[in-house]
Amino acid sequence: MVFVLGTGAVFAQGERPASPRGEASTQIGGKWIVVDYGRPILRGRRGVFGPDQDYGKKLYAGAPVWRLGANKSTRINTEIDLMFGDKKLPAGEYSMFAELGQSGWTLIFSNHAAKNTGRGPGEGIWGAYNYDSSKDVIRVPMRTEMLQNSIDQFTIVFMDVTENGGVLGFAWDNVMGGCAFTVETPKAG
Repeated sequence: MVFVLGTGAVFAQGERPASPRGEASTQIGGKWIVVDYGRPILRGRRGVFGPDQDYGKKLYAGAPVWRLGANKSTRINTEIDLMFGDKKLPAGEYSMFAELGQSGWTLIFSNHAAKNTGRGPGEGIWGAYNYDSSKDVIRVPMRTEMLQNSIDQFTIVFMDVTENGGVLGFAWDNVMGGCAFTVETPKAG
């Protein structure tokens, strides 16, 4: 049996990666917003975010922030300027990270380039290792909530999308984080 993933990668049975790549995308006003990310699976684990004093630290895996997924750094490519509250994310491509806390998360958009592998030298970073906050473009607070059901595979999703914006959501285990964004619609001339 052969599996074809959304990324176009083909794997024979038993060769699927432990954390396959995923994509979340939406289109507003004919412009695309696409997130490419690794999708770790719980594999029977519960409480992956950890206890009070160590909340989120295990997911950092030795890095200063979480890569919002697994393996290669999570990337967003937006063809339209996005507004998160009063903070503007200009159209372009960015790496995404998060600082995790029990009272809420902080979503980070960064100018870090992403490497395709964690081995060897090269431009960019793998995951969140060697993350440097001086490359941050904007930081956005996220609301978090506990879910009644457990999400087995980490998922990024666009919710409540309209011609004016939407919500960028992140769900795994029994936690969902999210932040609203808006777009400026062109004025009729």
